Amino acid sequence: MESKRRESDRRQFLKLAGASALGLWTAGCGWRGGPFEDVLQWWWNPNEVLQKALTTPRRSAKLYPPGSETATFPTYYISDSVPMTDTAAWRLDIGGMVGRPLSLSLDDLLKMPMTTTRVRHYCIEGWTGVAEWSGVQLSHLAELVNIDPAVKYVDFRSFDDGYWSSWDRETALHPQTLIAVGMNGALLGPGHGAPARLYSSLKYGYKSVKYLTEINFLSHRTGGYWEDRGYDWYAGL
Repeated sequence: MESKRRESDRRQFLKLAGASALGLWTAGCGWRGGPFEDVLQWWWNPNEVLQKALTTPRRSAKLYPPGSETATFPTYYISDSVPMTDTAAWRLDIGGMVGRPLSLSLDDLLKMPMTTTRVRHYCIEGWTGVAEWSGVQLSHLAELVNIDPAVKYVDFRSFDDGYWSSWDRETALHPQTLIAVGMNGALLGPGHGAPARLYSSLKYGYKSVKYLTEINFLSHRTGGYWEDRGYDWYAGL
């Protein structure tokens, strides 16, 4: 059993290292519009098809037992300092192709049904960590706003110096995709995306937008802060 676990960890590490190396290389080279664009786009397209095939409502990330949380969990933001906001005045606006747009406060979110999950986080820089996340399933919010059947993508915006990302509908509405308001038994701290952040263990960390301000359900695919710099758009695990 231990040898199988080590082999599984080895395969995951190699997958992570390969994606990290290619992602960092393409970002560093500024491949969009460059001499390698056709080759790399050829690689990304079948890769995305494969990742989508593996992302189904039946597939979920491994859950870890209490006490397995990583002692220190790195923080990340693109602003010059930790992004902060007046929590009492903060709102999460949900719109786009919906029948009932909503503007929610943190108290509104805290009153909704909570889901708690303890999973491993994968960063494209090469580190991993386990944390417990608590929040509202994005699928629940989608039901509340009555999204249009033609919705195929979801766009996420933040107050972290304009950081943003966009997701495919299937992963966004997966049961393990949360609008997280808590981490390791406490409300989110400023370093980890307070008051609310997107989180799913089915995507690399750069897809989990912190410091959320907007969620928009769309029919067309947009990009993202790192995606527009050459990182994989789908970024599935």
